[in-house]
Formats: sequence, C-alpha cells, structure tokens
Amino acid sequence: MIVDAALQALDFITHELMLFACIGLLIGGIDDLAIDCIWLADVLRAWIGGRRRTGAPSIDALPAPQSPGRIAILIPAWDEQDVIGSMLRSAVDRIRHDDYRIYVGVYPNDPATIAAARTVNSPHIRIVSGTLYGPTTKAECLNRCWRAVLEDEARDGMRVKAIVLHDAEDVIHPLELALFDRLIETSDLVQIPVFPLADPRSPWISGHYIDEFAESHGKQMLVRERLGAGMPLAGVGCAISRDAMAALADVRGGDPFDAASLTEDYEMGLRLNALGRSARFARIAGRPGGSPIATRAYFPNTLDAAVRQKTRWMIGIALAGWEKLGWTGDLAEGWMRMRDRRSVLAAIVLTAAYAGMLCASIQWLLGQPMRGGAALQALLGFNSALLVWRMVMRAGFVAHAYGVRQGLLSVPRLFVGNLIAIASARRAVFAYARGPVAWDKTSHAFPAELPAE
Repeated sequence: MIVDAALQALDFITHELMLFACIGLLIGGIDDLAIDCIWLADVLRAWIGGRRRTGAPSIDALPAPQSPGRIAILIPAWDEQDVIGSMLRSAVDRIRHDDYRIYVGVYPNDPATIAAARTVNSPHIRIVSGTLYGPTTKAECLNRCWRAVLEDEARDGMRVKAIVLHDAEDVIHPLELALFDRLIETSDLVQIPVFPLADPRSPWISGHYIDEFAESHGKQMLVRERLGAGMPLAGVGCAISRDAMAALADVRGGDPFDAASLTEDYEMGLRLNALGRSARFARIAGRPGGSPIATRAYFPNTLDAAVRQKTRWMIGIALAGWEKLGWTGDLAEGWMRMRDRRSVLAAIVLTAAYAGMLCASIQWLLGQPMRGGAALQALLGFNSALLVWRMVMRAGFVAHAYGVRQGLLSVPRLFVGNLIAIASARRAVFAYARGPVAWDKTSHAFPAELPAE
C-alpha cells in the first residue's frame, strides 16, 4: 500500500516536472529557432547575391581613414599582476597604429599590479591610480581612465577619436586599432568578435566558452544588427566614438559608465542605442581569405571561476539590467532584451528537466515507466528535434571557427554549460537579493605563445 502510494507520488512528480520543463524548453527552442531562421535567410540572400562566395571582406578593402586620430584603450586592472605586464608588452609590440595610448586603471592597495604594469616602459602607456581602495567595480575604474583621457586632451590640445575597451588578459590583434580607425568614422560603436582561446588544461569548462562565443559572435550579434536592436558590447574588442562617449557622459552627469553596474559594457551598448547612436558588428578579415580581426583570451578554466563570472553576468544583465533599463524600444529591441534576460528562468527550466529525467530514470529502474499522455509525448518528441537542431547549429559554428574536433566537443559541452548556468543562476539570485555586489573577478592567464593572426 505504502509502496504503491510512493510510486504514484513519484509518477505525479515526474509528470509535472517533465511537463513544466517541456513547455519551457519549447518556448526557448522556438525562440532560438527564430534567430536561426533570420540568420539562414540572410545567408541565403548573400549566396544568391554572390557576396557569400567571395568571403568576408578584408581590412584592405575598406577606405582609408579620412581623419586619423589618437585612439585611447582603457584597461581596468585589479589583482592582475600575473598578466598585465605580458599583455601590455604584447600590445605595444604588436599594435600597428601610430597614435594610441593605453590607460591602465589600478588601485593604491594593489602594488603588485602597479609594479607589473610599470615593467613595460612605453610612451603609449599611462597608469591611472586613484584614492579608492579596490576592488570597486570595473565601471568605476573605467570612469577614472576616462577622466585621465580628458586630462590628456586638455594638456595636449587634441581630441581622441575613439575609446577602446579591453581586459588585462586580452590578446589584441595587431590590426584592431587600424580597423577601428576606419569604421568609427561611420559608426558610433564597433564590436569585433571575441574568440576564447582553447585551453588544453580545461577542455570542458573553459571550452564551453568557445561554443557560446562562436555561436553568439558568428550569428546572434549579426541578427541583432540586422533587426536594428541595441548591440550589447562585449567589454573587450569594442570601440566607442569620442562624441558618443561624451554624449553618454553628459546624460550621466559626467561619467559615462555606471559605477554601480557589474555589466557596464552591456548597458552602455543599449543606452547608446537609445540615444540614437549607430552600431556595427564587424567581422573583417586581417587579409584576404584570412580569419576575422578578433580579440582572443583565455577564459575561466575551473568550475568555481566560471560560476563566479557568469553570476556577475546574470546579475548585471538578467536582474539589474531588467531593473535599470526596463523594456523600452520597439518589438525587435524588446525581443532581444527578453533573450538577454531569460538566463535565470532558463536555469529553472533546465533544473526541472534534469530533475524530471532523474525521476523518470528511477521509475524505469523500478519497472514503472512514467505514464505520460499524448500531449507530453508530442512535446518530448518536438523538443528532442529542437535539441538535435541546436546541437548541429552550434557544432557547425564551432567547427567553422575552431575546427572539426572542437565542433564535435561542443555537443557534450552543452551539458557542461547547462550545469554552470544552473549553478550561476542560483548564486546570482541570492547575491542580488543581498544587495550591491563588489568586483568578483576571476584569476587570468596570458598565453605564452601568441596565436597566429
């Protein structure tokens, strides 16, 4: 009697979990499929027009800059003594641009980072300290760097052309500033792709970033641009025109970055779109037939580091972003903001799906398979087809950017990414409920051997 009641309860729980998960996965799957269809339609039009067959344009095919000017690179650095010296040395050795300055934001209570930055002696580098002890937020640090740019403009009697954002672990492409110098004359924001470096120490955790960025910067950002929705900046490999930065600073009372934000780059892209500023996602090759000019870096390679990083992203985009930015804009903008903010809800759906699968497995082992109706069976079948489609699409984008091996690895890494998303969502909700969150950064590494460009 008790056993029968327990089995009935288990069957009920399994059915409800699976039904909830199937409905949620169906909504998310159709949402992703719509993005795929828009991208595929654009690809088809490009093939018919012959543009796709000629390959991505190279920087040599772009018009030369009409008014060359100084480009300022802002790099926030807290506890970055392990990478900042190598990163700066690489930058000044590789960048092919005559007029640029790198502003490294540091803290008075972080002497190790200051000392490491000072090992690179170059007129292109200015170290910007302040009175606040770290860590604050990246946005606060970037605001100090922005004020340093204004000081240099006043002292040198010149005006910078663009502001470029980078992190302390980034490998900057030699032609990146030359590309920004051209494109910033016709667009207020320019974002180039971000290609995470394959980390042999962490093919699963660090590797799942490869999959996400390959699809995001190979498809989703292009669809956003196609729809005219705001372009969230990646925080690295992005340029903002001097006029657009000044306009945002005027709106915010002097500082362009929200010092209380954990995702200042994401918010900046949407706020500038609301001000009517133009944006472009640029997949431009460094040479004819070559790979796109992109930013490369190692991403977190441990579970704890990945969860902490994605917690910050979820708080800034899905939770605080909802509160600060709301739902202003047209239908396309609302759709993209919904996609940006669905991560916490998606984690709940995934949790229900895995819990339902566990319960169903227990029932099967007990010889009592779940008694699902026709509707649930149809949902399971349709969601399975959508899952296969999602895996094929992702594997294709990863294989195109990183090769067949990484493309195949992206299939099991989808499960790894889901687990990280679930853990991050739980941590994000509790952290957001507690109040303001400090700069919860992760440790970084800089490649000993730089990737070929």
